[in-house]
Amino acid sequence: MIIIYGIKEHLNPLKARLSEVIHGCMQSVLGMPEDKRAHRFIPLDAEDFYYPGGRSPAYTVIEINMMQGRTAATQKALIKELFSRIESEVGIAPVDVEITLKEQPAHCWGFRGMTGDEARDLKYAVKV
Repeated sequence: MIIIYGIKEHLNPLKARLSEVIHGCMQSVLGMPEDKRAHRFIPLDAEDFYYPGGRSPAYTVIEINMMQGRTAATQKALIKELFSRIESEVGIAPVDVEITLKEQPAHCWGFRGMTGDEARDLKYAVKV
């Protein structure tokens, strides 16, 4: 599950492209399949979205929730790929992007009527 926050006037026009870029990074770095896209966009009014100094109204927060198991090198590669491609393909400067990876143990995930540690048919590797 990926949640993307931003000021609605800046985020709404970019949603489709940003989703494509994020998913492309998830595929190339983590090996996620094409049909494994779960993005939630939260466009906010400017008065509801406070952000750090030195950032523009294009400031965008990306929270990536995933099962535990990726190495630090893989996680860093994902973050760097996101910064690079979001800048080159969407036009948001890295200073205006904040990325947080949130990992939880597989037993803390629930989908298709089971917990993540019970799933044996995932079409992607978690330990990469």
